[in-house]
Amino acid sequence: MKKIKISPSILSADFSQLGQEIKNLENSGADMIHVDVMDGHFVPNLTIGPPVIKALRKYTNIPFDVHLMINPVHKYIKDYAESGADIITIHPEATTSLQESIDEIKKFKKKVGLSLNPDTKIEVIEKYLDQIDLVLVMSVFPGFGGQKFIKDVLKKIERISEIKDKNSFKFDIEVDGGINFSNFKEVLEAGANVLVSGTTIFKENNGDIKKNINFLKTI
Repeated sequence: MKKIKISPSILSADFSQLGQEIKNLENSGADMIHVDVMDGHFVPNLTIGPPVIKALRKYTNIPFDVHLMINPVHKYIKDYAESGADIITIHPEATTSLQESIDEIKKFKKKVGLSLNPDTKIEVIEKYLDQIDLVLVMSVFPGFGGQKFIKDVLKKIERISEIKDKNSFKFDIEVDGGINFSNFKEVLEAGANVLVSGTTIFKENNGDIKKNINFLKTI
C-alpha cells in the first residue's frame, strides 16, 4: 500500500500564531507544511514572502513544501531556497525557460515541483518528468482557499499516474484545492499520494487537527 502524505496549507491557519500552528501540525502528524506564495499578479491574492518562511523555519524540521505562484518566478528561486524551502514548486507559465528554472532549484539542492492549473495540459511538463520530485495538480484555480474541487482533474491525475508507472518515475503526485472528507479517497484512488488541505484540516471536527490529518490518510 502506498504511503499517503499530508501537506497542510497554512493559508487556512491563524496568521497571528503561525509558529504555534506549525508546531501543532507537526505534532498532529503532518508530513510537510504547504506554503502558498502569491504575488497578486500571477494569481489574484497576496500572501507571504521569504522573511516569513525564514522566521517560521525555526519552529519545525519537517519539510516546507513551497508553492510559488509568482511571475516571473525564476529570479526569486534563490530567495525562497535560502529562506528554508525544501520543495520549490513552480508553474510553467511563470518562467521563460522551464529547464533553466528546474536547474536553478537543483543548484540550491532543493526538490523540484511543477504545478498544473486545471486548464494546463500535461504535455507542457511531460518531457521534464524524469527530472523532478513532485507534480502538483491544482484542483481549483489558484488564488484563494476554500474553493470547490474541480472533478475533471481526476482524469489528469490518472493520466499522470499512468505516465509515472509506465516510466518508473519516482515523483510524488500532489493535489491541492477543495480537498475534503467527501472527495479525498477518489483523489487517492486516481493516483495521488500527497494531499494538500487547509480548511478541512483546520476547521473540521471543531479544529481537531490530528483527527483530521489521520482521517485523510485512510483509504
